Amino acid sequence: MSLRVYNTLTRQKELFTPVRPGKVGMYLCGPTVYKPPHIGHMVGPIIFDAIKRYLRYKGYEVQWVVNITDVDDKLIEAAAKHKTTVQELADKYTAEYLNCLNRFGVDSIDRFPKASEHMNEIIELCQTLIAGGMAYAAEGNVWFDVAKDSDYGKLSNRSVEEQASGTRVLEGLGKRNPADFALWKSAKSGEPAWKSPWGDGRPGWHIECSAMSMKYLGETFDIHGGGMDLLFPHHENELAQSESATGKPFARYWLHNGLTRIKTKLSSGEWADEKMSGSLGNVVAVTQLLETWGPELLRYMLLSTHYRRPIEFTDEVLVNSRKGLSVFQRLAERIERLTDKPLAKDAPNMRQSAASLLESEVGNFVRAVLADEMRFVEMMDDDFNTAGAIAVLHELAGAANSFLEQNRAEANRQEDVLKAAAAAMQTIRHLGQILGLFRSDLAQPQPKEPGTVDQLMLLLIQLRNDARASKNFALADAVRNGLKQIGITLEDRPEGTAWRKD
Repeated sequence: MSLRVYNTLTRQKELFTPVRPGKVGMYLCGPTVYKPPHIGHMVGPIIFDAIKRYLRYKGYEVQWVVNITDVDDKLIEAAAKHKTTVQELADKYTAEYLNCLNRFGVDSIDRFPKASEHMNEIIELCQTLIAGGMAYAAEGNVWFDVAKDSDYGKLSNRSVEEQASGTRVLEGLGKRNPADFALWKSAKSGEPAWKSPWGDGRPGWHIECSAMSMKYLGETFDIHGGGMDLLFPHHENELAQSESATGKPFARYWLHNGLTRIKTKLSSGEWADEKMSGSLGNVVAVTQLLETWGPELLRYMLLSTHYRRPIEFTDEVLVNSRKGLSVFQRLAERIERLTDKPLAKDAPNMRQSAASLLESEVGNFVRAVLADEMRFVEMMDDDFNTAGAIAVLHELAGAANSFLEQNRAEANRQEDVLKAAAAAMQTIRHLGQILGLFRSDLAQPQPKEPGTVDQLMLLLIQLRNDARASKNFALADAVRNGLKQIGITLEDRPEGTAWRKD
């Protein structure tokens, strides 16, 4: 199956054909660095990191650019509030943003261009638009003339009237149309400013992304990504000014990820499901989440939803994600226990082991694993369906556990059975790593609860064992089921009963 992606511009899935064969240029709108990063800032980078990893798996050479907006009204207001400079504030939060990306394993971004370092490109683009009659200067400002762009609105599918009503009032005189937007703003006293043909000023938000993306990826590139909240006005205006300047298509495919949503308690006592947003005051700091849940689980949670769907962010979703991720950890622990050796990262996967196993008694299981590997690829080829791909990994894990049960692996420990199971686990790890998952050891031992809790668990296990020995199975089952209800699972192994927190 060939890769197909949903293009917001055409509102349909299309066969992915890059501008240059074998090469992909990808641009993602990055943060405005005026406050600490929250989990919403991580959604796009994690999704597009998985997309880049998959494109590389498919054999493409990928150049991925994520901008840093360090020139903006919000930054100026925040710097004044905190009694610091725009530069100092931007540097502080840029460093925090990059640190969070690093902790999440988002390490495939090639460039982080800053708006403040691309003033020449921004001014040149404004001049090109003025020379072409698509923009005009007035009172030190430069405005894009919406009336001159006949297909303005084609990305967001909004009428000119809707666009005008949704446009913020901007400073300056001489604006011809309410929907015209600023390419360059005349600076107020005390604000950061750069020299330009129209006087000291600073760029508008939209022109920054056009200038930086085209500098590094060319006038026409392959994928432009961002959250659905950027569709209008940001991406609409990017597209309009870029294509008006070059006369060429700007981005071939527009990919928009769903917004992060969170349940918030209203004053009435009822719960509302709303967008996570700094303006609503319901954001969750990334650093807090990383300390509580860890990067692997959070990444797994975000990729367990198709990127175009809203991501529901609740404790319940996080707990369920922890249970889902533990399926792979328990399988890895089981195989290491059966083989009595760690699962080396460079151990052969099923495709590498198939030649020696296909003709054995485990051949049917080998073929099933290879078929599931193809299904994983089919899921990702269908508009980067990471949720479907992760579901295939769960089916693979379930099949491996069933395979071990059917062959009574704990008792028999047949060489081919254990070799096939280990190869299946390596296939799961290999496919998961395409999404940026399973980068550390899967079979990490569960942390033991200290002191009294650990001793209490040993007493309960002994109580259950004594009940079973005396054939009091009702009591034994009551102990096991009671622990299960509070999130603790008992596992009966040949060497004894172990417990873990779900």
